[in-house]
Amino acid sequence: MSQYLYLVRHGEHVGAEHGLADGPLSPRGRRQAQLIADRLSGVPLTAVWHSPLERAAETARAVADRLPAVSPEASPLLFDCVPTGMTPETPSVYEAFFGGITEAEIEAGSAQMSDAVDEFLVRKPDAHELLITHNFVISWFVREVLEAPAWRWLTLSQAHCGLTVLVQRTGRPWTLVTHNDLAHLPMELRTGVPEHPFV
Repeated sequence: MSQYLYLVRHGEHVGAEHGLADGPLSPRGRRQAQLIADRLSGVPLTAVWHSPLERAAETARAVADRLPAVSPEASPLLFDCVPTGMTPETPSVYEAFFGGITEAEIEAGSAQMSDAVDEFLVRKPDAHELLITHNFVISWFVREVLEAPAWRWLTLSQAHCGLTVLVQRTGRPWTLVTHNDLAHLPMELRTGVPEHPFV
């Protein structure tokens, strides 16, 4: 028996072009959402969870339009967050990124991702769960499955509506099957991954 976790970053949102933290999907983001919905249409999803933020909720609705048998549900465990601060092992190149983030935000993000791992990376035989969330959240799940040092989430990036798949088979640890797969998106819709993250 196997358990699958499909991780999708939300589509591009209008606010991204204007420096806003959230907002509805842009026309390009709506097309990205439709294409990831098409990509997942043959998957026997047992649950669809999404961040409460508008851009993730709208992406989830696009999936539900293609898969009427599933009812997306919001989970506060999938909010955008920063899972860690600087650690002794974190390369100094990331100091500037953390300069604009408070200790309270880091504490909240760390607690949230600890709870998210406990909620979603647990044994659920034959489950096919889709999580529509944010770049850093997906990075943390991948880092967790690979048992990489805490700071390594900083080195992972997801494009809008990129697909990451994790699987756990009986008696085996979680495995990363694919990361940030963009095969369903034409080149003009591949957005969201900075050329030089955090630099």
